[in-house]
Amino acid sequence: MFKKIPHTYVIIFCLIVFAAICTLILPAGEFERVEQTTQSGRVLNQIVPGTFSFTESEPQIWQIMSAFFKGFQKTPGIIAFILILGGAFWILNETDAINMGVQTFLDKSRGLEKYSLFRFIGINNLIIALIMIMFSLFGAVFGMSEETIAFVAIFVPLAISMGYDSITGVCMCFLAAGLGFAGCVLNPFTLGIAQDIAGLKMFSGIEYRIFIWFVMTGAGIAFVLWYANRVKRNPRFSPVHEDDLYWRKSQSKARKKEPVAASKTCKITFWVVALVQIGFCISALAHEILPVDILLFVFTLLYIVLGLISLRKNMQMFALNILFFTIVYLVLGVTGYDWGFTEIAALFFTMAIVSGFAMGKDASSLAQSFIAGAKDILSAAMVVGLASGIIVILEDGKIIDTLLFGVSRAIDGTGRVGALSIMYAFQTGLNAVITSGTAKAAMLMPMFREVSNMVGLSLQSTVTAFHIGDGLTNLITPTSGVLIAVLGVAHIPYTKWLKFAWKFILAMVVVGWLLLLPTLFLSLPNF
Repeated sequence: MFKKIPHTYVIIFCLIVFAAICTLILPAGEFERVEQTTQSGRVLNQIVPGTFSFTESEPQIWQIMSAFFKGFQKTPGIIAFILILGGAFWILNETDAINMGVQTFLDKSRGLEKYSLFRFIGINNLIIALIMIMFSLFGAVFGMSEETIAFVAIFVPLAISMGYDSITGVCMCFLAAGLGFAGCVLNPFTLGIAQDIAGLKMFSGIEYRIFIWFVMTGAGIAFVLWYANRVKRNPRFSPVHEDDLYWRKSQSKARKKEPVAASKTCKITFWVVALVQIGFCISALAHEILPVDILLFVFTLLYIVLGLISLRKNMQMFALNILFFTIVYLVLGVTGYDWGFTEIAALFFTMAIVSGFAMGKDASSLAQSFIAGAKDILSAAMVVGLASGIIVILEDGKIIDTLLFGVSRAIDGTGRVGALSIMYAFQTGLNAVITSGTAKAAMLMPMFREVSNMVGLSLQSTVTAFHIGDGLTNLITPTSGVLIAVLGVAHIPYTKWLKFAWKFILAMVVVGWLLLLPTLFLSLPNF
């Protein structure tokens, strides 16, 4: 079935053509929209149920060729983020810190095999499971998505060194976070907003959602362990065996290199970074001290202590220390300071500069390395722009609201099971086109809320259908900028990821529907 799948660009361009044809067939229509402030203070542009009206059709056939350009205009943030991340990790990889760190970690972890329990479970199995649980929790609690792009450069080399493939490394962070995102225990960006619009107390009904998270995460871990161990027994089973030559060569080179002593430039870089962090801590004293500020103070002190220790060892250890605190501040910034693409990109750009100077590079060499890294990942950034062209065609053709109206009419009179199933199916399909959970919550929940009240469906059931459907297709659709960026960093062709993932994602969509059905009979609290 997948032996002659065309290039990713061809697939997405065909989807653009299909979307344009749909603007010829489907009538254009619009709902009225109104800005509304939710209980949490977030301003959303919500549709007004019952206000749909047909408008003059606006076919987008002649706009097919301009969709690529408009797609770039629509998603400049994630495109710039991908290019900056590519440049940043190229510079960090030149230190060989990640590869050496991976080898050190594996050497130490294998020492646990002397214990019978660890030998029975398998150290590698335990590592994969624990990492997946951690990232699934990140996805379920604060909606980790774009942040996984950065972790791919860490876990793919780890997976390769463990005898697996790059797909296993991607699954350890990206797939796990996606399953947690769908399980959605406390995610304020999907569950929180959807419940807010539905008139439910934020995060109510958490007990059953914890059960959903356990089921989805457990299924994901079991699948990845089955796949990873099969690849280890027969590397040719991996669809990316030949593509992983890039990573295997990188690991081979790293094993031959010796650690480099920290130079005077490296030590100066350490103290400059320490002083900058101290400056941030002092500036935090100018306003009311928040819990997240206290964590900032603690991590600044920890950076100084661990930095001094790493400098006594070698330059690679110092670079790893920089990477570690980059990740720490990433999590701290996203959860405590509401960081977005701008702040995260600035953080990794800073990591690149610090790593480069610690390595002894001058400014010109740093610039050349950064350009090389951005060039290496440029194709992934271009796919994001091309995929956004699909959304541009559908929006400019004004048929998205027509689809919403059609679904609302199809739901009417189907009964509770039918209504819930149609909502879930539509949300799952729409997620393949519009990947922003916040945007879909504002678009769908007002309409779904009204329909649910008409058919006597619990609003908690409706919200559950929304958040499960909001996560799964992000893991496979070519319109997902995060997926394309992740695959770009991992050097995995989209078509090979599709070959690997489609059966599992389809199975999880079915599992998600089965997990929905009990909500029709459970009394989930609204408070």
